[in-house]
Amino acid sequence: MSEKTKYSDNELVEFKELIIQKLEKAKKDYDILKSALNNTDGNDITDTSPTFKALEEGANVLSKEEVGKLAQRQEKFIQHLQAALIRIENKTYGICRETGKLIPKERLRAVPHATLSIDAKNNQK
Repeated sequence: MSEKTKYSDNELVEFKELIIQKLEKAKKDYDILKSALNNTDGNDITDTSPTFKALEEGANVLSKEEVGKLAQRQEKFIQHLQAALIRIENKTYGICRETGKLIPKERLRAVPHATLSIDAKNNQK
């Protein structure tokens, strides 16, 4: 029996559902990070004493930087998931871009936006 070169339509539907679930959660998390960054949640220290505010200012700046980095990472993750959905539509999903072989289902379930097999990923290092 010859080696499988692409996933079946049924398998692609399964991966699409998984990716859509992850995408919805990622977008919610991104919205939470954005609102924290913009202080739109209403839990600010502006109504507390000036001394407390002065003590918290340094920590607040650091926290905003961390939240900003997390938001950027989350946005990139969303873009990768959206690209995976496009690969599903093109029926190229799950094919390693280095080797041209199928990426194992286990890897795709763990990292649904993967474009490299474990071997190809390890060879990049």
